Amino acid sequence: MKDINDLKEVLEKRLGGKDKSLSFDKEQSVLRVEYLPLKKGVDLDLNKLLAKYENKQEKAIDEIVYYITTSFEAMNKSITLKGKESHIYPVIRSTSFPTETKDGQPLLYEEHTAETRIYYALDMGEAYTMLDKVTLEREGMSFEEIKETAQFNLRALSYNIKEDQVAGNRFYFINSNDGYDASKILNEALLEKLERDAEGDLAVAVPHQDVLIVADILNEQGYDVLGQMAFKFFGEGRVPITALPFLYEKGRLEPIFILARKKPKE
Repeated sequence: MKDINDLKEVLEKRLGGKDKSLSFDKEQSVLRVEYLPLKKGVDLDLNKLLAKYENKQEKAIDEIVYYITTSFEAMNKSITLKGKESHIYPVIRSTSFPTETKDGQPLLYEEHTAETRIYYALDMGEAYTMLDKVTLEREGMSFEEIKETAQFNLRALSYNIKEDQVAGNRFYFINSNDGYDASKILNEALLEKLERDAEGDLAVAVPHQDVLIVADILNEQGYDVLGQMAFKFFGEGRVPITALPFLYEKGRLEPIFILARKKPKE
């Protein structure tokens, strides 16, 4: 694949259909895929997708097609929360993520850090849909109920931690691919345990939806390594969040502004 136009042609073939409308903003290199029955859609930044294609090849195309297909299928299902409380979860997104639906309905969210927000979603199997205030009012539930339910469900999720050591620092990766790996930054019990076990400073990063990086920083080089990792993962994720890591101390998250000076020795 040579350029944006080649990518656009591939996506048009994969995503086209009678129930969809595709339009291309050449100036912004954005392909909009709209689901006609509901007049809702998704904007694809082809510059970012092309960069992912260079790393992941056809897998990058398959992932975005799958994401859009399952999202449109979820749109067809009426959203009810009663009886589905066990499927409500918090979802971490960047502060650039919209705060309302395409038709102007306010989404359920709260501020988290200067880089991130917490949204709330109903897991519908192959995809999840962000909850809005209209749904909350229709179902007769309060925001506090949603938050408590979502946190309870998050704590119940399993997680596997993979450990690596680089330049004398310990790095832990949570990557279960359940759609909520980044959200596990909200699992206070998990972070408190890791903080107790840490020998140095504890830092965390949520570069994209499907990974939580935790670092036990024991020397200055550890900050550089974490910064490089977060930036690399940020560029590879299907749903990027932030390349800026955070220092975790006693339940508080403070952003770490890292200027990587050099790459660590292999």
